[in-house]
Amino acid sequence: MAAGRKRAPAPVWSACRASLSAAWRDKHLVLFSAEHTLVVTALLWTLEVAINLWVIHRVTYTEIDWKAYMGEVEGVINGTYDYTQLKGDTGPLVYPAGFVYIFTVLYYITDHGLNIRLGQYVFAGFYLITLLLVFRIYHRTQKVPPYVFFFVCCASYRIHSIFVLRLFNDPVAMMLLFGAVNLFLDGRWTLGCALYSLAVSVKMNVMLFAPGLLFLLLSEFGLMKTLPKLTLCALIQVVLALPFLLVNPVGYVSRAFDLGRQFLFKWTVNWRFLPEEVFLNRYFHLCLLIAHVTTLSVFALKRWTRSGTSVWALLKDPSDRKEVTVLVLFSSNFIGMCFCRSLHYQFYVWYFHTLPYLLWSGNVKKLAHLLRVLILGLIELAWNTYPSTTYSSLSLHMCHLIILMCLWFSPGPTPALVQPSTTPRNCNYILG
Repeated sequence: MAAGRKRAPAPVWSACRASLSAAWRDKHLVLFSAEHTLVVTALLWTLEVAINLWVIHRVTYTEIDWKAYMGEVEGVINGTYDYTQLKGDTGPLVYPAGFVYIFTVLYYITDHGLNIRLGQYVFAGFYLITLLLVFRIYHRTQKVPPYVFFFVCCASYRIHSIFVLRLFNDPVAMMLLFGAVNLFLDGRWTLGCALYSLAVSVKMNVMLFAPGLLFLLLSEFGLMKTLPKLTLCALIQVVLALPFLLVNPVGYVSRAFDLGRQFLFKWTVNWRFLPEEVFLNRYFHLCLLIAHVTTLSVFALKRWTRSGTSVWALLKDPSDRKEVTVLVLFSSNFIGMCFCRSLHYQFYVWYFHTLPYLLWSGNVKKLAHLLRVLILGLIELAWNTYPSTTYSSLSLHMCHLIILMCLWFSPGPTPALVQPSTTPRNCNYILG
């Protein structure tokens, strides 16, 4: 190298410097322009490190399911592979095999589950990894103005509680799920399907994303090339469950994937306004299932295809691919949440990080930014009302209905999304 010649800056540093320079140049738009998502989310993520440490040290840990988890995996460690014989303090083991392996690792890391503080630190790490994955999705798609990300992390007491004060298994499943979504955005569909299947093996709720994922796979690859990916998902489930399937296959499937499981009325967040006998009625459950399947079908036929344009045509353009992929997956999960037989408090994490994307994807102009933030606030309030009330449940359903209607009536991708636009992207967030 000739003397005095300067080295080219590292690509990562160049990107960071460019982002910071752009943020300073457009500082009056930093909170409103999606182009500055990277800078704002980096600052919020750093702040979250301190917030999680503060919560762990200042807020009292509440025991709910952690001891039960440890009791369940301890049974496996002691040599019991019959799922019908595995149970903890709160009842039988009702999660798939992936849960057993992950929480067995946590069992040993936390001194047989006794070192709660260390467990909290581990879950704080899960929380920060989840945020990184979620922020990367928002950065890649650039659909949401950066000021909203404050509500995605710092402002939610319930989400911090679910992760570091309760140590539920739901956050672990969602962390893996968001990892899979990132892989889908990168075009690594096979690896993404594998990680998705791992997420399902931790908790069955991730299957709410399955209709959307199947729709995208068929649209992207066609039936014949989709079958190997579905086979991979199934094979992962079988391999993980093999020790239990060899002992009692019916017992494993009936416990780990119990679709008819009955929930207790006292824990419901979404159906408090109903009489308990209606809440427990099987015909009511059947009606919810029919409504769920019908809504998914209508969205798949009329909305995910966007105004007569096939999803295949949209997916051929890389910029549209990101938006369509995330929208289909998130809306598939959200529709499932709307028609759940019961939502418990820890289930909030199933869709919390997707709500801003859904609200700002439903680009209904009359739904101003302030109203969208208000909807996020009302949903947070409903999930923080304990015990739930008639009014909190009704308000939650009203917010769900508004989001669903916005997704239905929102305009689909237009040629302006594919062709270069003369209007800067950040202006859309000011004018919209």
